[in-house]
Amino acid sequence: MQANAAIRLDFRSDTVTRPTLGMRAAMAAAEVGDDVLGDDPTVKALEARLAAVFGKEAGLFAPTGTMSNLAAIMSHCQRGEEFLCATGAHTYLWEAGGAAVLGSVQPQPLPVRADGTIPLEELHAAVKDDDPHFAITRLVSIENTFAGRVLPRDHLAEVVEFARERKLATHLDGARLFNAAAALGVDVGYLAEGFDSVSLCLSKGLGAPIGSVLVGDVPLIARARRWRKMLGGGMRQAGIIAAAGLYALDHHVDRLVEDHANARVLAQTFAGIEGLKVTPPQSNVVFVELAPELATRLSQALGERGIAASFWPGGRMRWVTHLDVNRAAVDEAIAAVREITEGRT
Repeated sequence: MQANAAIRLDFRSDTVTRPTLGMRAAMAAAEVGDDVLGDDPTVKALEARLAAVFGKEAGLFAPTGTMSNLAAIMSHCQRGEEFLCATGAHTYLWEAGGAAVLGSVQPQPLPVRADGTIPLEELHAAVKDDDPHFAITRLVSIENTFAGRVLPRDHLAEVVEFARERKLATHLDGARLFNAAAALGVDVGYLAEGFDSVSLCLSKGLGAPIGSVLVGDVPLIARARRWRKMLGGGMRQAGIIAAAGLYALDHHVDRLVEDHANARVLAQTFAGIEGLKVTPPQSNVVFVELAPELATRLSQALGERGIAASFWPGGRMRWVTHLDVNRAAVDEAIAAVREITEGRT
């Protein structure tokens, strides 16, 4: 069996992007200081800029979205308390149980509708009574986009209203919130109105090599900064990587619509290929269902061509478009999938 070739076209995730030449130049030229001591001017500029975008008092630069989310949860919740989230949410399923293991905070996952929203009746029913048998419900965490689905602003407003009614804090995991805003054609800050904290990832669709920023009020960010230190996230001359985030905000936000257009082309073409069942994308993520044996054959044959996508057990593919796969790359991937599935290879 032929071994897979080096990856040329990588659709596994938008985390695989590499810094552009302009971004590398900005990183090389960054003014730096010791961030743990609070004197890195580029980090401070990035934190202040995103705090302003979202109408918050302060920001905190973290190396990863996982750390940013965890610091937020631990800043909102005490030991023995819980947060409500969606089944399949990144904070519940994809962050190694950090909230429970490191924060002693219990996640309470709730079912979602097909559009990725949590029914309000499920949220209300999940809030625990003031009873020593139960964890204390303290926080509701919403993710947008959720598995590539864009949550509408009216649902976000309903969640914020629910939380205020039930006296809960709110956190928005906005790892791909800029994608959601691009898909809806709205200002990104509009989608976060009313949330007590928001986590923004810079290393997905925005194309930075590392980094996430948590924004909120001053007391919350002060607590999160302490948690970041305890979690091992104290950084020194971090302005070098913060500069990549600033560059991304200046150059890679408006172009997100290109990724969405490429995802639609992938989906529309795949939908016409026998054996592929495609979920129409709302942003830059395309899910495809297919027979497990076809998935195995397709994965192997694409690998031999240097084309990578995510293949999951049971016959499911995920294709993610980003700034490192242009329309020509999309067209080549489509041609390869068609040839392989039609047995012309």
